[in-house]
Parts: sequence; structure tokens; C-alpha cells
Amino acid sequence: MPQEPCQCADCLRFYREHDRLIREFPSLRQQQEVNWAALQSFRTLCGRVLEDLQKKLNSNSYNQFENNCQTGIIDKKENSITQVISDLENINAHLYSIEALMERIFDVKVPEEVENIFREVAGEIAPDPLNLDRLRLNRLLHQTPDLPDK
Repeated sequence: MPQEPCQCADCLRFYREHDRLIREFPSLRQQQEVNWAALQSFRTLCGRVLEDLQKKLNSNSYNQFENNCQTGIIDKKENSITQVISDLENINAHLYSIEALMERIFDVKVPEEVENIFREVAGEIAPDPLNLDRLRLNRLLHQTPDLPDK
């Protein structure tokens, strides 16, 4: 018996987003472009936040360093910012690696006939949930008393 997909709010949100991306970008070329753009936006945002945190840490560090040396107290907030900076640097390193791998997907070009197959399959695996026929079918299925509830 196949395992049912998780129905928690996070997973449902993921499934909706997954299907939306397939519906809105149903060709290989569109998937290549949207994934590249998502990666670049992630890197840009993560890099900017990292720079801002590093600037804050460096501007505060000099004043706090003098105070800490005099009092011998290590600032917990500074330690947590340092940990976040380290984590963001790791994320950026992984994003650069992913970018290097993703550059290879742009080497693949397929003929228009294959792009049409992509579009056809996209319609099958992620049909528009607001399609009038689909809404009618869903309403009929939910009103049918002989179908077992899941």
C-alpha cells in the first residue's frame, strides 16, 4: 500500500508551490531559468545579510573588545552573531557549489517537440486547481456517498 503524502500545513504549502511552479513554468527552458533566478536571488539576499552582519559585528567589536578586556566578560550576543555569520558563510559556499553544478543544465537544449512534451506532462502532473472542470469533478466526488472517506 503506497504511503499517503504528508498533510501538515508546511507540506501542503510545499505541494501547492511545487504544482504552481510546474504550471507556470512548464518547459525545460523555463524551469532552467526560474531555478537559476531562484538560486541567484538566494545568493544575493544571503550575501547582503552576511555583509550587514559582518559590518555590525566589526563596528561593535572594537568598542566591546576594549570593554571585554577590562571586565573579562564575553558578550553572548556577539557570540551568537558570530555563529550566524559562520552559518551564512556555509550557506553561501553551498550556493556557489550549486551554481557551478547548475551552469551545466544550460548546456542542454531540446527541440520544440520535446518542449511540447514537457508542457503536456506538466498539465498532467500539476493540473490547474481552479480549472472549472476540475472544480466540478471535485465537487461531484465529495458529494458521492459510496466513495470511502480518506
